[in-house]
Amino acid sequence: MRKLRILLVVALLAFCGAVAAAAPWQVGLAKTEITPQSPVWMAGYAARTHPSEGTVHPLWAKVLVIDGEGRRVAIVTADLIGFTRDVSDAIARRVARQTSLERGQIVFNASHTHCGPVVLGCADIAHHMEADDVAAAKAYREWLVERVVETIVRAAGAMRPAILTYGEGEATFASNRRARRGKDFVISPNAAGPVDHVVPVLRIGDESGKPLAVLFGYACHNTTLGGDFYQFNGDYAGFAQIDVEARHPGVTAMFMAGCGADSNPQPRGQLELAEAHGKALGAAVDEVLSKDLAPIAGPITVAMERVDLPFVDPPTKEELEAGRGQGTVYQQRLTELLLKRIAEQGHVDRAYPYPVQVVRFGDDLTLVALAGEVVVDYALRLRKEYEGKRLWIAGYSNEVFAYLPSERILTEGGYEGGGAMVYFGWHGPFRPGVEDLVVGLTKKLVDGGK
Repeated sequence: MRKLRILLVVALLAFCGAVAAAAPWQVGLAKTEITPQSPVWMAGYAARTHPSEGTVHPLWAKVLVIDGEGRRVAIVTADLIGFTRDVSDAIARRVARQTSLERGQIVFNASHTHCGPVVLGCADIAHHMEADDVAAAKAYREWLVERVVETIVRAAGAMRPAILTYGEGEATFASNRRARRGKDFVISPNAAGPVDHVVPVLRIGDESGKPLAVLFGYACHNTTLGGDFYQFNGDYAGFAQIDVEARHPGVTAMFMAGCGADSNPQPRGQLELAEAHGKALGAAVDEVLSKDLAPIAGPITVAMERVDLPFVDPPTKEELEAGRGQGTVYQQRLTELLLKRIAEQGHVDRAYPYPVQVVRFGDDLTLVALAGEVVVDYALRLRKEYEGKRLWIAGYSNEVFAYLPSERILTEGGYEGGGAMVYFGWHGPFRPGVEDLVVGLTKKLVDGGK
C-alpha cells in the first residue's frame, strides 16, 4: 500500500509538471468596439473637408495580458491613427488603480488606419475642424479612454493557462514610397527602395493547443484608401484581422503596426484593394500558423525609458509674430500654436522626450516598441545588429507624435525627413544624430540595461 501511495504521488507530480511545462503562461483576452457612435472628423488626411459618413466595418481595441511567473505585460492594439502621450498615460493611470499593471507594463500600438477617428493631440494642425467638431472629438477621446481602460481591466481579470509559440511569414504588398524628383524626395512608389516584408506571428493557445488569439504585424502605412473616403474602417489591417478570425473561428486576431512610415500599400485607392491586401496578409499569417512554431518561454522582463531627441533651433517670439498670416494654412496654424506655447510655458520645446519600450520573453523573443511613425531603416538596422536573435520591431507604439526619420532620411529631407513636422505641431526637423540616440537606448534595454 505504501509503495502504491508513493507511485501515485510520483505520478501526480509528473502530471502537474507536464501541465506546467505545457502551459507556462497565463493570458487574458478582451476586446471592445471603438467605432464612434456619431459622425466625427476622420484622421490621417489634410484633404478631408467634413466629418465621417458611415462605417464599412467596426473599429476595435483589443487587449492581450500575458503573465509569466507573476510578471505581466499588457499589449493593447487599436484601429486608430495613433495613441498620444496624454491618452496612453491617462489610460495607464486609471488601469494602475484597478490592477497591478504599471505604465511600463502596457504596450499601446495603433494600426495607423487613415479611416479612423481623429484622436486629439495627434496631428491636429492637419484638420479643418470647427468648434463643434473639436467638441465631438474631445467627447470621443474621453469615451475612448474609458473603453480601453475597461477592456484592459477585463482582460487582466480573465487569466487562463496558455502556450505561446512564434513564427514569421511574408507579405509583399508594401512598397517604399520615397522617390527622388530632382533634388527632392516626394511620396511616390519606389520599387527599388527598402521595405520590410516580414510578418511576425505570436500564437496563443490553450493547454490543449486550441488557438485563443493571434498577434501579428506588418510594416506598411495603413493607407490603401485616400482622403476622399469617409467611412470608418481599419483599412488593410482591419480586413486582415477579419480574415484571420474568419479562418479561425473563436480566435481573437490582433494587428501590431511595424516600421512602415515610408512604405505604402500597392496598388491603392479603392476599398476592394484594402480588402485584397488584408486577405493577402491574413493568408500569410495562416501559412505561418500551419507550420511548427518555436515555443516561447520566460521570464518576462519589461523596460521603458525616454531619451530627448533635439529639434533644430526654434524661431524666436519676434520671428513668429513677424510671420503671422504667412505661408500655407498649416504653417499659419503652427505659428499660432508656437506663440501659444510661448505664452503658456515661456518657450518653444527644444526636444521631444522619446519613449522606447522593450518586452523580453527570456531569450526566445524580444518585442521592441518604438513611438511615432518609424521608418523602415530602424527595423533593418536592429535586425542586422541582433542577427540570430528573435526580434519583433513595432512602430506606432505608445504615442504617435511625429515621424521618426533615420539619419539617411533626415539628410535626404522630404515629407518623412521633416516636411510632416508642421502637421504635428513642431517647428522641426530633428537635429542630426536622432537615429543613434534611439538605437542606443533600444540596445541598452534589449541588452538588459547594460
